[in-house]
Amino acid sequence: MHTVVERELELNLVLSPERSIPVPARLTYRTNDPYAVHITFHIGSDTPVHWTFARELLVEGVFRPCGHGDVRIWPTKVTGRSVLCFALSSPDGDALLEAPSGPVSAWVERTLRIVEPGTEAEQLGIDEGLTALLSPLPADELWLRDPWPSDESVDGDA
Repeated sequence: MHTVVERELELNLVLSPERSIPVPARLTYRTNDPYAVHITFHIGSDTPVHWTFARELLVEGVFRPCGHGDVRIWPTKVTGRSVLCFALSSPDGDALLEAPSGPVSAWVERTLRIVEPGTEAEQLGIDEGLTALLSPLPADELWLRDPWPSDESVDGDA
């Protein structure tokens, strides 16, 4: 059985130091994809935007600046309230978003209680999958059997 942990919240898309607009978003964590977190922006719109990145990046970003390239996260204060900043870069453009620290931190903590850090690989079932894949099947026995009697067999022996 796989578990899904979701949280809907409102982020602010920062347009300038003086102006931002609210953006509805959904955070999603799935135990069948244990290394990743997913964020969907513009819930309910015709063209939602999906981002996926390492859960470990978000865990670290709650406490200190982290990330390189496409996703960077850092905690800060804006007008006296604690927020997490997400700087997202793609070929289509860049975005700076602010999320309330409390709800995001609580959501991250829930994911960590469900799948503890370092145990993610156990959720994937790789060992069980490889065992099933590499185990011989009854048909394999037929395939490996020599269909022609050898030259050393006596007539009538098969």
